[in-house]
Amino acid sequence: MLCVDEKSQIQAPDRTQPGLPLKKGRAATVTHDYKRHGTTTLFAALDVKSGTVIGDCMPRHRAKEFLKFLRQIDKAVPARRDVHLVLDNYATHKTPEVKDWLDKHPRFKLHFTPTSASWLNLVEWFFAEITSRRIRCGSYSSVDDLEAAIYDYLAHHNEKPKPIRWTKTAKDILIRERRALDTLDEIWGNR
Repeated sequence: MLCVDEKSQIQAPDRTQPGLPLKKGRAATVTHDYKRHGTTTLFAALDVKSGTVIGDCMPRHRAKEFLKFLRQIDKAVPARRDVHLVLDNYATHKTPEVKDWLDKHPRFKLHFTPTSASWLNLVEWFFAEITSRRIRCGSYSSVDDLEAAIYDYLAHHNEKPKPIRWTKTAKDILIRERRALDTLDEIWGNR
């Protein structure tokens, strides 16, 4: 089972000045101003069981690129196995070209998350991790430089992958959701 998604429009900012490192009594800093060098899109497929990630950077995130990524997954997963993909309802995942490819590759089975429930797709956890640990505070002189940093992160992540474990039960999540909805009802009911 692979959780699949795209992290699009990842900018390659080149900071105008180097940031200051973390030291006692002061947080690490980065400048707010930067020069833009373009963007990339990270396609990623997180293996739920092992925690490994298949990833590739592409300039855009259309059906053409999604099909290219599906072909990569097809090569990476042993042919004897069915491939279950958890993904969102993005239109790119449902184009006629994608449907034709899937018809020719019956071992691929798609499972779509409900609308507005991206948090159910575990690859979003990986995107948050790579953003906070590698992308956000980086300074990149080009898109190639940014993509090299992403591929380096993927390689290090896959050296010692860890599966993601849910820490809350479904009951805990539903209780919190109900509490949040009740609070919103109180707020909106008092207006």
